[in-house]
Amino acid sequence: MSDNAPVSVVVVDDHPAILSGIEAWYAAARRPITVVAAGDSVREAWTEPGSTADVVVLDLQLAEGGPAFGSLRRLVDAGRQVVVYSMRDDEKTALNCLDLGAATYLTKSEGRDHLVEATLAAADEWPYMPPALAGALGTNTRADRPQLSVREENVLIEWFQSESKELVAQRLGISVRTVNSYLDRVRIKYANVGRPARTKASLVARAIQDGLVDVDDL
Repeated sequence: MSDNAPVSVVVVDDHPAILSGIEAWYAAARRPITVVAAGDSVREAWTEPGSTADVVVLDLQLAEGGPAFGSLRRLVDAGRQVVVYSMRDDEKTALNCLDLGAATYLTKSEGRDHLVEATLAAADEWPYMPPALAGALGTNTRADRPQLSVREENVLIEWFQSESKELVAQRLGISVRTVNSYLDRVRIKYANVGRPARTKASLVARAIQDGLVDVDDL
């Protein structure tokens, strides 16, 4: 998606005031963002016009029962870009959502600017780590930090800062296949210490935990 392309969003939240506020924030965004559907059920994301929205903004705790981890997984499995927008600010919940494939995890206390930027990043399939989440993750000094080689770290960080693996390959002078190989090794190392990171967003979270990258570097 180009930098100025309009973005369509479906918002799933059971608080009318939140829905109204989000629509107003998007209406004033630097890039066109349109809420094409909104409501208190994940059904909004599966039926027209929400089924074709670029981004799903999902409240984790809905009246129909929660947390909505199952709904998040089904949306991700269907190829949807999901921004989880929740009152919960604990590390375990955030990482669980990232591991399930959420584009990012945002707390409602972070407000307009971060929700807008997180939505645009999700539409462009770009990682976004808001301050509250980065602070909750902190720096990991536990023994379960995997031992990455210098080259693995370089490829990982370059990938966080690039729009594609092809661009990473060009910058580092290696093939895309080699880039994939390094990233696969990193994922295996994290899985082997019991900290799986199946998506780009979850790898970003792990890297911040382990002090490999700073939020300002993203």
